[in-house]
Amino acid sequence: MDFSQINWLAVLVASIAGFVVGGVWFGPKTFYPIWWKLNGNEPTTDPGGTSVAVLFGSTYLATIAQAATVAIVIEVGSLADPSFGAWQGLAAGALLGAGIAAASSLSHRLFARHGFGVWIIEVGQDIVSLAVMGLIIGAWL
Repeated sequence: MDFSQINWLAVLVASIAGFVVGGVWFGPKTFYPIWWKLNGNEPTTDPGGTSVAVLFGSTYLATIAQAATVAIVIEVGSLADPSFGAWQGLAAGALLGAGIAAASSLSHRLFARHGFGVWIIEVGQDIVSLAVMGLIIGAWL
């Protein structure tokens, strides 16, 4: 595979979009409060730990890696089907979210005793983010 065929600008835009989806998904008016509570925390509990710069910086780097992976999968798909486009990209991203991200994280959440609620909230964001990334990358083929 020739990585020069990948539209790296689309990967950058898709990574930003995926990061924004995550920010909205886990915002104070969306799923963050229930996710925080399902993880056994009180609303007043200080998250503490890692610095904000490390937290958001490493999260964005992971999002770039996800977008690049989606781009590689889409590039392979477009070699098999030259009419591959936005909708196929959306489907590819959603499939990666459901088939890889969701399936692989289930046992982690259950063995950590976080339960299905935490898992559903987290993988919902994964599936939506990867689908949006796939839509963007597929549209820019």
